[in-house]
Amino acid sequence: MRYLPLEDADRAAMRAKIGVGHVDELFKAVPADKLLGELPALPNAKGEMEVERELGRLAACNSAAASVPFFVGAGAYRHHVPATVDHLIQRSEFLTSYTPYQPEITQGTLQYLFEFQTQVANLLAMDVANASMYDGSTAAAEAVLMAHRVTRRKKALVSGGLHPQYREVIETLSRWGDAAVSTMPADPTGAEDIASRIDGETSCVVVQYPSFYGTIRDLTAIADAAHAKGALLIVVVTEVVALGLIKPPGEMGADIVAAEGQSIGNGLNFGGPYVGLFATKQKYVRQMPGRLCGETVDAEGKRGFVLTLSTREQHIRREKATSNICTNSGLCALAWTIHMTLLGETGLKRLAEINHANAVALADKLASVRGVEVLTGAFFNEFTIRVPTDGRNVIDALAKRGVMGGVPAARLEPKRRDLHDLIVVASTEINTDADRSALATALAEVLR
Repeated sequence: MRYLPLEDADRAAMRAKIGVGHVDELFKAVPADKLLGELPALPNAKGEMEVERELGRLAACNSAAASVPFFVGAGAYRHHVPATVDHLIQRSEFLTSYTPYQPEITQGTLQYLFEFQTQVANLLAMDVANASMYDGSTAAAEAVLMAHRVTRRKKALVSGGLHPQYREVIETLSRWGDAAVSTMPADPTGAEDIASRIDGETSCVVVQYPSFYGTIRDLTAIADAAHAKGALLIVVVTEVVALGLIKPPGEMGADIVAAEGQSIGNGLNFGGPYVGLFATKQKYVRQMPGRLCGETVDAEGKRGFVLTLSTREQHIRREKATSNICTNSGLCALAWTIHMTLLGETGLKRLAEINHANAVALADKLASVRGVEVLTGAFFNEFTIRVPTDGRNVIDALAKRGVMGGVPAARLEPKRRDLHDLIVVASTEINTDADRSALATALAEVLR
């Protein structure tokens, strides 16, 4: 067989070499009750055309985001990605390259990562950014672990406006790191008083901006309150397009910023792969997870690039590592950089303005639907509405009418019965007047 080239004699020689009489002995560490007694009931092999037909049938069960009016957000957004982006990242020099273990011979990879870091730092108004992370949620969790190292405390205070899934990732890493997480109640209106909950044991305050429910607020007072207690402010951004219009976290006193970069250069892709953005103040750079690319000159005085910091467990002793991030989502980071370069500062600002205008227009339409209440005051391209029934049922009914109307809060917070009537709605540059009218009309029919 093509992928099983060894014959019985070869396997026997290998077992003899390592002192194993039977292949089953290789699995003796696995508890007996966890081993299968027989092969699983999987279908027999099929021909190529049969497989294509079956996969096509399964794919047809989905409604692609581009095929219907689409208002789903909550951390993953449908934006237009220029064809140039995919064309460039599919060049073999980029598509087949991987993490730079011999950085001095991967100058092209290091250069675009250096440019990526520069763009991220500028966008977030922070001193230094790393060479990307897995995604926004794991970046947020790594930010909390970093804050514990910096402050030598192990208690995180989490805003009720943080994305529920981000909170769960933070809780998972904290549980196994013997650290505490104190979470504020869900906050759809942005009225929580998080500053009053900061105490002398708090290592960091984690706040999403804009919040999961779409609220925008100035974080300066929270930063001041955190710093007064010796804690750090971690700002989480799930929609980076917003930073083309609203004040960046660094200008409000953020110590660490963790963001999801999917909105720039990367499609929805059924949930991944995405790219995590991570930035911090210069004085904390040695506690920053991941890797940092730097600029230098070679022996001939020519410009070159190096891995300035690489404090992960693959490069140094495990107990001294700042993270176990084993990849940097390099291709997604490149897509982000290409798209950001194409936009430039003026283009990003214009893109953000269109997003906001579309969301305002949608909020006005939905507010006129009987039974709908728009809860979010100041928002960017995402806001929360209240409906007179279970939001999950409303979204399901809208989907049957060919409209993806948003994300029910109860779907991500199933234990919170007080959120059952809330729906988070997003509107980006891809939405048209016809799309907005379709949602309003369908919603009125569902709530009739």
